[in-house]
Amino acid sequence: MAAALLEGNLDYVAQLATDQAAWGADVLDINVGVPGINEIEMIKQVVQLVASLIDIPICLDSDNPEVLAAGLDSAPGKPLVNSINGDEKKMKSILPLVKDRGAAVIGLTMDETGIPRSAEERVAVAERILEFAARSGIAAEDVIIDPLVLTVGSDSNAARTTLQTIELLRKALGVNINVGASNVSFGLPDRGVVNQAFLA
Repeated sequence: MAAALLEGNLDYVAQLATDQAAWGADVLDINVGVPGINEIEMIKQVVQLVASLIDIPICLDSDNPEVLAAGLDSAPGKPLVNSINGDEKKMKSILPLVKDRGAAVIGLTMDETGIPRSAEERVAVAERILEFAARSGIAAEDVIIDPLVLTVGSDSNAARTTLQTIELLRKALGVNINVGASNVSFGLPDRGVVNQAFLA
């Protein structure tokens, strides 16, 4: 993908998008963050291309507000922004874009100090994100919280912490949740088995 973007080979991008839609994707995540390209121009081109080929929501994946603004301007329907976290500077720079466009946003349960180790601390970050979003005029249903999945290869309690966070988020906040489920098995053999057990 990186090589295709550097070459301006949007045929490859088109094929990936149509394949993923055919395989059952509900949302397509678009990230054009490759060193050496004009991300602002490239995200416009890729978003317009993907939107012309498939009719599923688009998720704009960048932490650069200018890139996100360009992608939001080009995206049809209600796009999703991936992502913000509990860092106030990040929220201040990205949430106004989300509000102005009527988009939704993924909120990672981490902040400028890193990823909290306990479920309770992650939920506290989620609460801060939701409060800041509400003050920005963004409804709670437009904030999708990511409780963060870390690999059990480096921390045997990682999966349990994520599951505890999910339970607390649903009970305390009732929010929508998004996870990078396959992160749980990073660096391990038989990843599919680990992923399936975690997902179940």
